[in-house]
Amino acid sequence: MTCRCRPPRSGCGRRSSRPTARTGDERLVNDFTYHAPTSLDEALAALRGDEGGTLIAGGQSLLPIMKLNLAAPTDVVSLAGVPGLGDISDGGDSVTVGAMCTHTQVAGSAVVQGRIPALAAMADGIGDAQVRNAGTIGGSVAHNDPAADYPAACVALGATIVTDRREIAADDYFQGMFMTALEDDEVITAVRFPVPARAGWAKFANPASKYAVAGVMVADGPAGVRVAVTGASGDGVFRAAEMEAALGDSLSAEAVAGIG
Repeated sequence: MTCRCRPPRSGCGRRSSRPTARTGDERLVNDFTYHAPTSLDEALAALRGDEGGTLIAGGQSLLPIMKLNLAAPTDVVSLAGVPGLGDISDGGDSVTVGAMCTHTQVAGSAVVQGRIPALAAMADGIGDAQVRNAGTIGGSVAHNDPAADYPAACVALGATIVTDRREIAADDYFQGMFMTALEDDEVITAVRFPVPARAGWAKFANPASKYAVAGVMVADGPAGVRVAVTGASGDGVFRAAEMEAALGDSLSAEAVAGIG
């Protein structure tokens, strides 16, 4: 999970610190200091205050890797108390989803259901009820698991990842298994999705974890037809150029029937 010798990211931001080997201590996780900031500035200050710090959003990515001793942060900075990160707004030609929105919120949002129903359907199929009620879009996008669903939605829809300091196009953001364009102290605040004319999502899920064995989102958006695939490559999400070319002429199942 430490692709290219870099520790995994989690919690809407920077990567967690490298673990140290346990020597007879069988505690589930290493000791750490927990921070509960009430503003983004406080969160950034706490994050920058220790080289071993990391962010936590819903904890669905960070806590499992801590329990496996694949991450051992000295400081854990929660984003739960930071206002404004849990909002979903309709911008006319786009929908903006705050980084701390849970999968349940995205799935049940009237805005998302009305403007990008494929995104709502995708969120509704993530994990089980516990994961959907705790896990967040920001945490998933920051962690960039190669079998996660949101990366495919971001790439197919041509989303923009909004951070505390800049905006990053999805095509530039996802850089391989557990790798992203985020700086170590950068925090995702929202994801902005252009509203497509049409979009669809389908996933063949692992029956136990519900992670994608293969998941595909197709979107006919402002930049044309885009097809993004997750779960089918160890390097993470990728675009299916041959399918995009075929569907650009005819957005139908027949157009891609001969593509293997």
